[in-house]
Amino acid sequence: MIDNLPAGLRARHLTDEDHLRVLAVLDTWWGGLKGEAGAKERALLLPRLYFQHFTTTSFLLEHDSGEIAAFLVGFRSQTEPDTAYVHFVGVDPALHGQGVGRALYRAFFELARSHGRRYVHCVTSPENTASQAFHTRLGFTASAVKPDYDGPGFDRVAFTIDLSAEAVAIP
Repeated sequence: MIDNLPAGLRARHLTDEDHLRVLAVLDTWWGGLKGEAGAKERALLLPRLYFQHFTTTSFLLEHDSGEIAAFLVGFRSQTEPDTAYVHFVGVDPALHGQGVGRALYRAFFELARSHGRRYVHCVTSPENTASQAFHTRLGFTASAVKPDYDGPGFDRVAFTIDLSAEAVAIP
């Protein structure tokens, strides 16, 4: 399902039962970014519906012990037939720099292409500079900060990547 994972990790699609397990790692993995307000924002961005209705386009990585190592929540756009969207991604900080995030995105890109999608979009907060750098390294193009993108006070940086063979070769 996902190639080039570090030893001891296995991949599968998300299930409804993963919802609370994923929520439980968010604060630790994000290192308290934006404090209590950031913790609430992250939790609200991952309602159970993603774990019920987007399971075949979302992934979970687990250690052999069963602990969550990483996840990607994504889906195919219903209104833009050439577009897919990565909604939320998390990787255990202990695994940063080991290709785990890249492997998740490669798997999602492959899935998107297999369904005729050419573009993938995603957003991150302006404060999340690590996310911005990661997406840029993958070949995404970043927008300027979009004020109030997700509501008053919820500014975002939007990213787009063109998956056509001529436009991108994910390292």
